[in-house]
Amino acid sequence: MSQKRVLMLVGDFVEDYEVMVPFQVLQAAGVPCDVVCPGKKAGEVVATSVHDFEGHQTYTEKPGHNFRLNATFDEVEPEKYQGLIVPGGRAPEYLRLNPRVLELVRHFAQQGKVLGAICHGLQVLTAADVVRGREVTAYPAVRPEIELAGGRWVEPSPGLDSVHVDGELITAPAWPAQGAFMRAFLQALQVPLGV
Repeated sequence: MSQKRVLMLVGDFVEDYEVMVPFQVLQAAGVPCDVVCPGKKAGEVVATSVHDFEGHQTYTEKPGHNFRLNATFDEVEPEKYQGLIVPGGRAPEYLRLNPRVLELVRHFAQQGKVLGAICHGLQVLTAADVVRGREVTAYPAVRPEIELAGGRWVEPSPGLDSVHVDGELITAPAWPAQGAFMRAFLQALQVPLGV
């Protein structure tokens, strides 16, 4: 069992794969992961949404699964965690309005802990002012916010299944990148990977 512990910040209509896959990968790797949502307690659920790429000018959105929270937001002590994941979906657009969310993100950035964000999760990082001078990627629609926040945009390459690593800052453009994103996140966390 790993001595590492990860926190994940979510809200209603978080992208389904972007909460489910990291949570399950961390479980499989023996890394405890507390998933929290402002205004909700352990045992309550957040609704998720499924975003898909079906040939339109942007993604489509459909109802996903409910995800049961296993920790309470108001009880989070950031010192107990070595890593933070901020998934995308609809949730980041309002999570970034919560001062405590921004304070938590800043803690991880200022302490040099592993900080992962995927897709629209970068909206929370830009609002927390932790991308200034850093290279990051995200869903392409978030690029203007990243650049306005002083981040250096990295084009997703070879596509939406890519990941970008800038030290302990791990970013990816969308859920197709989950494999690469979680591998990079676990490596940054110094969790041994299997075969």
